[in-house]
Amino acid sequence: MPAAALLLLAGVPAAGTARAQVQARVRTEPRHLPDTCGATAPQLRPVPAEAPPSASRTVGAPSNEAAARHLWYGQADQLPIGLWSDATVVLRAPATHGTVRLDLTSHGFSTDSVEVQRWVHASHRWVDLAMLTTAGSGDAFPTRGGFSFPVATRASLAHPETVPLRLQDLDRPGRLGVTASFADGHGHTYRAPVVTSAVTRPHTAFTGWPAHAALVRGGPAQPFGLTVRNTTDRAYPSLTALFYAYGMGGGRALTPRDLVLQQYLRGRGWVGLPLVASACDPGMSAALRPAAGAALAPGAEETVQLRLAVAPGAPHAVGSGFGGLAVQGGDTALASESLPFTVRS
Repeated sequence: MPAAALLLLAGVPAAGTARAQVQARVRTEPRHLPDTCGATAPQLRPVPAEAPPSASRTVGAPSNEAAARHLWYGQADQLPIGLWSDATVVLRAPATHGTVRLDLTSHGFSTDSVEVQRWVHASHRWVDLAMLTTAGSGDAFPTRGGFSFPVATRASLAHPETVPLRLQDLDRPGRLGVTASFADGHGHTYRAPVVTSAVTRPHTAFTGWPAHAALVRGGPAQPFGLTVRNTTDRAYPSLTALFYAYGMGGGRALTPRDLVLQQYLRGRGWVGLPLVASACDPGMSAALRPAAGAALAPGAEETVQLRLAVAPGAPHAVGSGFGGLAVQGGDTALASESLPFTVRS
């Protein structure tokens, strides 16, 4: 089975945009991520900057019938969570200017978690599109949303104009439908058929931790682990994983010296992972060691084996603790698991 990199952080990074931070608060899926006091942890290696779209870039070549339409829209068949996915608008409507609108319908996640960017040729950069205010957009879990942007065009049926776009979802799997329209400012509105894509993410399995884990001070370690399999059609270049824990009781708190965390590494056996105390609460966290290889390719799988023990000198006043594992793709939380435990003498 091919190995793939599972890059790891010593903390959880803040979302990449202010809008993504707001979206993180409206997600309904529990994350159980540790508090990092708002600090952004550095990655173990930089993520390469994304290249601009090529001049010939069009997602899904339109058929002869579609090519004759005044407006055509296409997007990738799969939209892996946390990754930018290509989309394209092709204008053939005879107009000098107008407004393109994208109406979104989601199933399984909130449209507030969707980001859309447009490539601006003049400035050679990607620009965020603002979410439109739509009916029901004040709901805690809206399933309809929209984006729009103005265009200056010399398009015609004989000379179409291509507008590169990209979009991503930051929440949960499901399906996303997009209907594109173009209003030319003179009372004419052209619409493209709805395009629907599957929103996906790698499959993560947490194993080995019992429902009522009991750790004995100075006793044997509890084995556990996680397996990440990339079930999407895209490589994940910046997967990260983190273990975190805390425990309090009788005015005492667990510290990094009270827990012993180890990871099994090929050719080395069990290796201790240093736990680092949080700067703003009594918790602690540890970066899991990276595996060999590069990005987690489609179909590739990575398994991490861990074990946790309580040190003999752990305070007797602390009778229980809370741990967890979190997996992220870049700035986006993909999966998390709670690992509660009791501490016995």
